[in-house]
Amino acid sequence: MWRQGLFAGALAALLFPISATAQQLGLSGYYLNVGTHVAGSLLGPAGVSDVQRLRVMLNASPGPLRLDAAYEHTLSLRQAGAAGAQLFTATGTESGGDWFSLGGELDSGERTLGGHRVDMVWRHRVDRLSVRVDLGSSADLIVGRQPISWATTLFLSPADPFSPFDPADPFREYRAGVDAARLRIYRGAFTQFEVVARPARLGERETLTVLGRASSNHQGWDFGVWGGSLHGTFGGAAFLSGSVGLWALRAEGVLRAVDKRAVARGAIGVDRTFAIAGRDLYVVIEVQRDGFGATSPDELLAVAGSRPFGQGEMQVLGRAVGAVQLSWTLHPLVSASGLLLGSFHDRSFIASPGVSWSVSESVAVRGGVYLGVGEGAAVRGTEVRIGSEFGALPRVMFGSLNWFF
Repeated sequence: MWRQGLFAGALAALLFPISATAQQLGLSGYYLNVGTHVAGSLLGPAGVSDVQRLRVMLNASPGPLRLDAAYEHTLSLRQAGAAGAQLFTATGTESGGDWFSLGGELDSGERTLGGHRVDMVWRHRVDRLSVRVDLGSSADLIVGRQPISWATTLFLSPADPFSPFDPADPFREYRAGVDAARLRIYRGAFTQFEVVARPARLGERETLTVLGRASSNHQGWDFGVWGGSLHGTFGGAAFLSGSVGLWALRAEGVLRAVDKRAVARGAIGVDRTFAIAGRDLYVVIEVQRDGFGATSPDELLAVAGSRPFGQGEMQVLGRAVGAVQLSWTLHPLVSASGLLLGSFHDRSFIASPGVSWSVSESVAVRGGVYLGVGEGAAVRGTEVRIGSEFGALPRVMFGSLNWFF
């Protein structure tokens, strides 16, 4: 219990002096409850789980400064012995590479609820804690834990070097914060330069990322480049986005130098909204080729243990991957969606249909299914062979409730 008390005291010391002097104070919150059923597989027997996430957010402007803070708790309950729904169990309270240990596991173990044995994990994390200083009318400096996104594409984003989303994650309301210092300089309405310095702890290793980025716009096309040292080795990227007719086009490419070899990575995508039967159908199509990825199922485990994957640079394991998402407005308050995420090399994919209902301005309910299609895992003697990237995934059914307050 001393850890909870110490952490609560630190937050109170941080918040109360600021609230007394702040010119503007914004306090808000977010609650997510996700219930899942996971089918039986080699990972374990069938079972149910529940994940609850509570987030409290503060924005304040004392004088020339601006504070951005967010604190989260996540409680995971899983039927003892059953496989967990990995899409949801780490939501909000885990981020690889944190330099400062502002969170962790509060409690875990087996409990009895309603006569059933469940495995419980309770975690917390300060997801954002940063201060922004205005340096005149054309520059600012942000120091602390903050979200940084350099992605151009929407699902497969190899040129996002900080905290890319899992492309199959249905809960993308908040990007995880990273510990960094970020200087931004603005030249006109569309041109921006920035430098980010980020120390990270990755297992037993400590790394330093220092990247510079320039972006601008010409005749409706956004473009730019970034480059520098990414976790201690060279990284550079170029990106472009605009429109061709009624289609939006997004593309990004990366060149990395890791383990004495140069590796090219890239993704391209298009998206468009169609009017069908008086309702909007939004379509996203993306394709990625990743030189770090596996070209056969026999390479999947090696890629999962590789340095780029451990550094959080990779979202999937395969060399060539595609994603298609459909979102259709059935009613002003109800929408249906579908996601296909697949590997071209082993011909496996995830299919995820779902439906969401906006109960009110602040409450939404969602339900869906994840189906892994392709060759599954098999046991050969004492070894487990992964037949494909997505085929070994068990079926997951979920229902969720989001509440913003």
